[in-house]
Amino acid sequence: MTKADRESEWAAEMRAALAGDAVAYRRFLQSVTPHLRAMARRNCVRYGAPVSDAEDVVQEALLAIHLKRRTWDPARPISPWISVIVRNKLIDMLRRSVRLTVPVDELADVLAAEEPVDELPAIQIGSLIGRLKDRQRAVVQAVSIEGFTTREAAARLSMSETGIRVTLHRALKALAALHQENLR
Repeated sequence: MTKADRESEWAAEMRAALAGDAVAYRRFLQSVTPHLRAMARRNCVRYGAPVSDAEDVVQEALLAIHLKRRTWDPARPISPWISVIVRNKLIDMLRRSVRLTVPVDELADVLAAEEPVDELPAIQIGSLIGRLKDRQRAVVQAVSIEGFTTREAAARLSMSETGIRVTLHRALKALAALHQENLR
């Protein structure tokens, strides 16, 4: 069978399958599978991947063909469409199999522990929160201390979720400024 004959046969079977002919679809998949396997093996060798991974590529390609069959344009050749699917599945497999190894010694400086942050005593935090505006204090209390979500805090305080987030941001910024004042 020539490439042109194979192309015509596959296209006719896929057109029939798209029209609802399950038998034609089964014939199409059976006919195309050996070619998928050959493409996958050839490309595994070309890109240095284990040939044993070719069958995984074939299975993923068959699944992609099934899921994306309606994206094929019957006015265009089917072979390039199939080839792109196989190529993309092989690329996906190669990306998953790439492992970057870096000796731990090279990361020692990068992974060095950060300076410990001085924690404020609870009484000092309470004092700083007490200096906030009423609404800011209520939002900080609800979200940061009591652990409410923004949605829960919004319902509790009769505010929008966006309002809660903005008020919390401004309150935390104000707390940081107040803390800096105390350090001076």
